[in-house]
Amino acid sequence: MNQGPIKVAILGINYAPEPTGIAPYTTGLARGLAERGHEVEVLTGFQHYPQWERAAGSARFRKEEIDEHVRVRRLSHHVPRNPGGFGRGFMELTFGLQLLTTRWNRPDVVICVSPPLLAAMLSAVRARLAWRRPAVGLVLHDVYSTGVVEVAAMSRGPAHLVQMLESATARLVDSVAVIHDGFTNVLVDQLGVDRGRIRAIRNWNHVGTPDPVASAAFREAHGWHADEVVILHAGNMGAKQGLENVIAAAKLAARGNSCARFILLGDGNQRARLEAAAAGLSTVEFLAPVSEEVFPAALGAADVLLVNERPGIARMAVPSKLTSYFTSGKPILAATDAGGLTAQEIIASGAGVVVPADRPDLLLTEAVRLGQDRAFAAQLGEAGHRYSAAALSADAALDSYERWIVDLAEMRRRSRTIAELPPIYGAGACVPREPTG
Repeated sequence: MNQGPIKVAILGINYAPEPTGIAPYTTGLARGLAERGHEVEVLTGFQHYPQWERAAGSARFRKEEIDEHVRVRRLSHHVPRNPGGFGRGFMELTFGLQLLTTRWNRPDVVICVSPPLLAAMLSAVRARLAWRRPAVGLVLHDVYSTGVVEVAAMSRGPAHLVQMLESATARLVDSVAVIHDGFTNVLVDQLGVDRGRIRAIRNWNHVGTPDPVASAAFREAHGWHADEVVILHAGNMGAKQGLENVIAAAKLAARGNSCARFILLGDGNQRARLEAAAAGLSTVEFLAPVSEEVFPAALGAADVLLVNERPGIARMAVPSKLTSYFTSGKPILAATDAGGLTAQEIIASGAGVVVPADRPDLLLTEAVRLGQDRAFAAQLGEAGHRYSAAALSADAALDSYERWIVDLAEMRRRSRTIAELPPIYGAGACVPREPTG
């Protein structure tokens, strides 16, 4: 682009080395903009996700580091043991207060990442009150006001308050980038955001294609036999994922002497409860998170890749795991709401099949069918590859983000120019009239 370097501050609680969720995309955005010559600073938290505890050696209050030409400043915040409504809200508030009380170094553009919503709202307010205020953009990964309803996390009163806060935040910033077109109507119809201020910029695949040799070695190392159908769910184990459905399917597999083996790879606040529910089952296995380098091999070692969502989850989010699933060459099985965004993604990609979120019997049946029908599985895997290449390119996403940020900077430059003109030329200036008497 012809625009010169822009000073960008990205404010978000998740960043590398967190391996999953929002962190890879915030990290990729920051590094990508820096590679393109922009001056990028990230204000973020300490590593805590998805295990929901501070990583060892991160007990400091604040820390500064350089990450691939990005200046990263880490700010301390509360990490709840149980990330429910109050605990998560307090975490977001403490991070937001840190953002209010630290220097931003006068950026041209501030990008707030939500979640966390409360921190994004406080940052947007601060930017609005600044003397030479920067342009402010909001990157929306989850729609909170839809989420608290779909996961039944709050009663009507608190849920309405969340909707008011999210609406105020989205209308306070200059522009909102959403990760899926399906969020746009929610913002317009429920949050009152002008459609012209919304841009859809898709998340991208950030995981390499599995190497067959490495995948075979991973499968052998974990004792998964060739005659088993290995169904892998990778990522967070939280309330939204509703993985009790997978445990129920594993119990059915055990009772029926099925060839299915379910693998839950990752961490989250529900993992301990799920492990207790699966005690004694040989048809389900829990694995700790693996490194970014090993992750493709883990995906390639499975026969089927699973997305599971709690019944009722439909429009609050799009699972970030799908971007890596699509490039794996494996068929995808989605146990989710048929009318939701996840199902729309699976249908649009042609990379998998959808079953209802609360039918463990159908989950088991379809998983075994996909694992045993190698020709059909290969067809779905190839469709995922094509979809990833066409719709989930990192370069295309970074092009869109850079264009959005350049437009924000230009918008702010024009408004400052108008504000600094002499009154006679300013917008809405009064021109003196000739005396009439």
